[in-house]
Amino acid sequence: MNESTSSSLPPVGPNLRLGVLGGGQLGRMMIQEAMNWDMRVEVMDPSEESACRNLTPRFVLGDLTDAEQVLAFGRDLNVITVEIEHVSVDGLKALVEQGVEVVPRPEHLGLIQDKGLQKQAYERWGIPSSPYRLIESIDEVNAMGFPIVQKLRKGGYDGKGVQVLKSKEDAAEFGFDAPCVLERAIDIDKELSVIVARNARGETAVYPVVESVFNAEVNLVDHLMAPAAISSQLETQARELALDVVTSMDFRGLLAVEMFLDREGSLWVNEVAPRTHNSGHHTIEGNVCSQFEQHLRAVLNLPLGDTSPLHPASAMLNLIGAPDAHGTPVYEGLKDVLALPNVHVHLYGKSTVKPHRKMGHVTVTGPDVTSVQRDVLKLRNRMRVSGSKSS
Repeated sequence: MNESTSSSLPPVGPNLRLGVLGGGQLGRMMIQEAMNWDMRVEVMDPSEESACRNLTPRFVLGDLTDAEQVLAFGRDLNVITVEIEHVSVDGLKALVEQGVEVVPRPEHLGLIQDKGLQKQAYERWGIPSSPYRLIESIDEVNAMGFPIVQKLRKGGYDGKGVQVLKSKEDAAEFGFDAPCVLERAIDIDKELSVIVARNARGETAVYPVVESVFNAEVNLVDHLMAPAAISSQLETQARELALDVVTSMDFRGLLAVEMFLDREGSLWVNEVAPRTHNSGHHTIEGNVCSQFEQHLRAVLNLPLGDTSPLHPASAMLNLIGAPDAHGTPVYEGLKDVLALPNVHVHLYGKSTVKPHRKMGHVTVTGPDVTSVQRDVLKLRNRMRVSGSKSS
């Protein structure tokens, strides 16, 4: 393990210049943690309405995929990280050459940006993942038969760029005509996630396994439960599998490892995200060290935090825009929700709501999974994000 140059960084505090590529809700929650350490996080984002804009001393409006703009943003920083993986790898490599710390490494971002390279890496490392084929166009979409999952190799995000194709007719109507990964459809029992942190010294911290419950209509996580409703043996296997991915990659930073548990009890790695992740939002209230603080610790090569749960059970409900929501967000039912015990509301500061856009989340803690899940399902009906077109 090569020791990081982090030993030469200024002490944590206002003199340490940390930049983040991406100014959405993940960056916003990271900045909120950084404020506890008196750190000023600088942000680059392509949107003038970035959720981070009012929380940073330096906001740069720019194209995250443009190498020259990334280089210009980061050249005077001590260290730079990401809250989204779709950034210029070439720009980050140039920053490394100029002595700027980049976490995660640019080559890891390049690997993760391409789902085809991800699948090939899992195969090399002996990581269980669903059987696959790489194709160049829609003409090859029947290479594995049906049903299959078709994923764009590049550019997919938050459920976009993924299609389940059950027949040739589905392929003709919905298939992507671009370089893709075809995966054999897994008979899924549960969708699980494990978040792992690893610093430059090779120290690791692994969070308990969480279970994601999806909204099939919009292909987004509706809510998640922690701990996952699995056996202690599967809990251990899933955490060990996530560690295998991190160590095989020699990754540094925070990595979310998404998995499938099939109906025969086998675990399969689906994809990874090299950043904080929706499946770790509950850790703000649910664990000793939140994923956002942990990300900072890993990026700055600090001792990693305690991942232990603070409560027997916790859950997170995504707040997304209603199907007809447009304009300025209106958080219906917020007052009633805030009156409930063990409920914590996080709104992301987005000035505009759109149908199914992530606008915030709610964390619930409690004495057991059953009661927490019951409360989450009640909350789903009590709070709604609509919109007002009036200024």
